[in-house]
Amino acid sequence: MNLIINGEDRQFDSTFSVSALLERLGMKPDRVAVELNRNLVPRERWTSTSLSDGDKLEIVHFVGGGS
Repeated sequence: MNLIINGEDRQFDSTFSVSALLERLGMKPDRVAVELNRNLVPRERWTSTSLSDGDKLEIVHFVGGGS
């Protein structure tokens, strides 16, 4: 399966959900927002949202900081 994640082509062996993708990428789910094919995916739908070949994702990782 081919996914485009933040503009980069990535290949995976099988299909899976948004939450499984985040786990494979080693991202902490409480610190990211996910857009799938230009639609924001609510956190409560990550486990039930399956990914398909050619899907485009934007994953934004929140970073704390400041003074």
